Amino acid sequence: MSIFGRSTFSSAGYAAFRPSYPPVLFNRVLAFHNANRGTAPSSPSGSLLDLGCGHGLVARALAPAFTSVVALDPSANMVEQAKKLTTDPKIEVRQGKAEDLSFLPDNSVDLVVAGQAAHWFDFSKAWPELARIVKQGGTFAFWGYKDHVLLGHPETTPIYNKFVYGEADPVPGMESLARFWELPGRDILRESYRVVTPPEADWSNVKRIAWDPDRTRGDIDDAPEEALWQRKTLKLGELEGYLRTFSAFHGWQSAHPNLKSRAAGGEGDIVDLMFDETVDVVPEWKAAGERWRDIEVEAVWGTVLLMAKRR
Repeated sequence: MSIFGRSTFSSAGYAAFRPSYPPVLFNRVLAFHNANRGTAPSSPSGSLLDLGCGHGLVARALAPAFTSVVALDPSANMVEQAKKLTTDPKIEVRQGKAEDLSFLPDNSVDLVVAGQAAHWFDFSKAWPELARIVKQGGTFAFWGYKDHVLLGHPETTPIYNKFVYGEADPVPGMESLARFWELPGRDILRESYRVVTPPEADWSNVKRIAWDPDRTRGDIDDAPEEALWQRKTLKLGELEGYLRTFSAFHGWQSAHPNLKSRAAGGEGDIVDLMFDETVDVVPEWKAAGERWRDIEVEAVWGTVLLMAKRR
């Protein structure tokens, strides 16, 4: 089971610190969907299935365009969180997996979406299910984001890489997050879903939009506008909270229960030490002392959006 599905995983923390998605992304997905259907309805139309719905963000954002919505997640914690945050009666939140959609009739879904989730699917089972339930002319849209950079601060990127992916201990006696990433899921996401190949017999009009920032420069000069949808101005303290939603961090935490964060009364966990180094390399952040968490930065993530039409 994925770490996100464990009872110890904080779904509330995930909802609080994970970045949301901008309207431009949802508009792009709906534009692709409507173009392939040959119509752009002026009122809610059709059915939506949100796979790996998490706390229900995507289902709630897209619900106004559809008459019915099913939001599905394998994690009981995430389903509970989604139900707490979702009040729209047209949205049904339920527990389940992309590999088993037997509760849905054949040819019953117009659009299937998966935000930050498709890299966990077993597509040997998911593709047949999707082909069965999606109507002819219907569409799917899978998207994800990975590995942020802080604009204007490329000096922070090597520190992130060392603590998150480094093979050597980033500090003596404390291992990095590297061995705790759930594979192959993380690699599939970091490689922009290139191995996620819709079967040609079932899908056409395949469109893949992917981009990774230049992590040595810390800028977005080469970013195509259609790929530059995951960016956010946030405080360093919020970025710290976001890193603690990583599945790898929760795996690391379970393996090192004695290494507690300073907020929990310990001497510091791996995120504390990562931010010690991060703050130290930017003079104005270091000068802020204990107020560094209130400093605002702009984070930009690499992105991928994969869409296709049902034949």
